[in-house]
Amino acid sequence: MNRERLANGLTQMGVAFDQTAMERFEAFHAILDEYNARMDLTAVLDEDERVDRHDLDSAAPLAQGLLVPSAKVIDVGTGAGFPGMPLLILRPDLEMTFLDALQKRIGFLTDALSRLGLKATTLHARAEDAARMEAHREQYDAAVSRAVASAAVLAELTLPFVKTGGAAIAWKGPGVQDELTAAKRAAFVLGGAVRGVYPAPIPGRDDWQHMLLVTDKTGKTPKPYPRKAGTPSKKPLA
Repeated sequence: MNRERLANGLTQMGVAFDQTAMERFEAFHAILDEYNARMDLTAVLDEDERVDRHDLDSAAPLAQGLLVPSAKVIDVGTGAGFPGMPLLILRPDLEMTFLDALQKRIGFLTDALSRLGLKATTLHARAEDAARMEAHREQYDAAVSRAVASAAVLAELTLPFVKTGGAAIAWKGPGVQDELTAAKRAAFVLGGAVRGVYPAPIPGRDDWQHMLLVTDKTGKTPKPYPRKAGTPSKKPLA
């Protein structure tokens, strides 16, 4: 791993880190490579690209001050652990839950957490099913997701996890402005309200830019939501 690139990027973003965090990032990259050799976890193999597209990109909410100390956070559709793992490495105070529908990814993350000496919860389930579990419904200060889906779909997959006063944070491309009308309608149905869109630039990169769509949880999510697994993506609320 290119420690200098990661350290410089985090510094430019205004995100605090220490030596332990750098060591854990390096170890996590090694574990990711180990598992990626036998299962498809990430297509980003170049180390510099991985630092930019995975580590620095995942840290964007910290640059914007969007996660309060000791926040209870769920990473919905975490995949190979992004954005949750970089967030946890940089902020071990977070009470993190990694949610994914594929058991092999959850197995990878469980092993990685143990080897990194980090405490977190892993959950193998579809988001639509997990959000109906009493232990997870409206229990989190924040739900984060870098999953590839429309803003309206992500709202239904994340807001039901968030308690009133918390927020859902979704990584979107520059075209998110075109999705805002639908996102606002979906948020209203789900007991939320779109706060706004925050820039999430990667230092030194103009060719790769995410935006953070932040939706506040203003009231309880009605019982019918989320709808059964697969329905949100097939029939978005808006």
